[in-house]
Amino acid sequence: MMTMQNPTYPFPGPLSPTTTTTCSNPTVAFTTPPNYAARLSHLLTLKGFNPLWCPTLVTHPTPHSLKPYLSPPPTLESFSAIAFTSRAAITSLSTAIADFAEPLLSPHGHTFILAALGKDSELIVHDDSFIAKFCQNPNRIRVLVPPIATPSGLVHALGLGLGRRVLCLVPTVVGLDEPAVVPNFVKELEEKGWDPVRVSAYETRWKGRECGKELVEKCERGDLGAVVFTSTAEVDGLLKSLSEMVGWDWEMVRKTCPDLVVAAHGPVTAAGAESLGVKVDLVQVEDATSEELLRLRMATILFNNLGSSICFDRTGQL
Repeated sequence: MMTMQNPTYPFPGPLSPTTTTTCSNPTVAFTTPPNYAARLSHLLTLKGFNPLWCPTLVTHPTPHSLKPYLSPPPTLESFSAIAFTSRAAITSLSTAIADFAEPLLSPHGHTFILAALGKDSELIVHDDSFIAKFCQNPNRIRVLVPPIATPSGLVHALGLGLGRRVLCLVPTVVGLDEPAVVPNFVKELEEKGWDPVRVSAYETRWKGRECGKELVEKCERGDLGAVVFTSTAEVDGLLKSLSEMVGWDWEMVRKTCPDLVVAAHGPVTAAGAESLGVKVDLVQVEDATSEELLRLRMATILFNNLGSSICFDRTGQL
């Protein structure tokens, strides 16, 4: 089996307070969780930016909440699919199934679908032990990766449910209002005739009132060129930090940094940000299956926009 080598990137850290920026290499702040932060920081650096990692969320796997749906085998036989909407969900399930000595499914029966988004699917297809934990007959397992890496794209790829059950491994949001992404995902599955069973695979928690501190400092010094969001919850987390720490709303951020570029990873994040009052300038269209490719395109769009006088529309096009 051909395997892909995943490069190791230095983990992003805060910039030194003495770091200065110029128009050719502005600071780009991003709020992505740790599992994506190193790659995005690396790509931004390659494009000549000063990356500033300001995570607004922390995640904690809750594999114990999954075990009732797995134990004792063959409890999982009543389902036809598992839908993963993040890497954290896959990791949590991997931890949960590690404790089982026997495969979760019998070698005979209907095709069982493991549906994951984009590069997240590599945690499944590049780990033979993951598939083996489900079934000793790998031909019974189908790994489904939608061409458009969004929850709606996943629903479309799954097709008609015909009353079949799908186990949806999603987060429980703590300290913030739950974004509409997961409820909308479940609703779309129901509209396609699936019987979705929502289960918490991990917790997403607000990182606290100080999580936006360095972003505010850069903003006040006029050193902040752009902010990149990769989920609606990240936006909400930053807004809560700004409000509780310095009494700012997003309008105050715009007044302090009038040339700030706000970029969103995909239309789902963009819509969520704008629902919270954050106008998005650049939207990375999620038309590829590779998370790394998406982030490279985002970095390229930011480079083109911040490094010249070219104006882009909301889809990042001229």
